[in-house]
Amino acid sequence: MTWTLWAPWRMAYIEGARSDGCLFCEKPREGADRKNLILSRGPLTYVVMNLFPYSNGHLMIVPYRHCADLAQLSPEESLELMRSAQRCTQILQDTFRAEGFNIGFNLGKAAGAGIADHLHLHVVPRWMGDTNFMPVLADTKVMPEYLGAGYDKLYPHFQGPGR
Repeated sequence: MTWTLWAPWRMAYIEGARSDGCLFCEKPREGADRKNLILSRGPLTYVVMNLFPYSNGHLMIVPYRHCADLAQLSPEESLELMRSAQRCTQILQDTFRAEGFNIGFNLGKAAGAGIADHLHLHVVPRWMGDTNFMPVLADTKVMPEYLGAGYDKLYPHFQGPGR
């Protein structure tokens, strides 16, 4: 049996211009938070939706400072990363009714980091039974919602207290 999944929105990525610089350094400087899916900014880190998510609501917490080594984070950066992770899990539980989370770093290319030169913490919401046949049998993920719709749901929750 052959499956065909249509994903025409991926052409923007395939045909899009590539930058020689660091995506995680460049995007916050542009000042186009919605376009870049940036939900929240702290003094040392920011929260951004993953453009190529593992699941609906997949967030990343990124230090502004360009750093690839976890040991090089300052205590203040580490604390802000973890506090942001706590806040993200609460918001994802409230907004998407997430039942669990995978939270972690992919440090280095060997560990699967797509952007290995600038560390970032993944916060991936999970639900009972969310591993359906598509990723297991077809190595394909099914996203039930456009990123922009998810952004619109999450953004107001990141603008209140604890920002």
